[in-house]
Amino acid sequence: MQPIHWRKSTYSGDGSNCVEIAAVSSTTHVRDSKMSGSPDLVFQSFAWVAFVSHTASRSLSRQTTEGKPSLDT
Repeated sequence: MQPIHWRKSTYSGDGSNCVEIAAVSSTTHVRDSKMSGSPDLVFQSFAWVAFVSHTASRSLSRQTTEGKPSLDT
């Protein structure tokens, strides 16, 4: 079994309210950073990429409709 190397977003600051992810082979593991001993969720990597892409695009469209500048300006 490959060792799991967890990482969290640089946007998480002190890391008190975020998730950590680990890419292992063709899967992506996700866990709560405050509960590192708890079970993690495992996704096929393509499904995780689709989720993150969809979430990012929804966030971008919400920012644009709220009058905030989009990330591509």
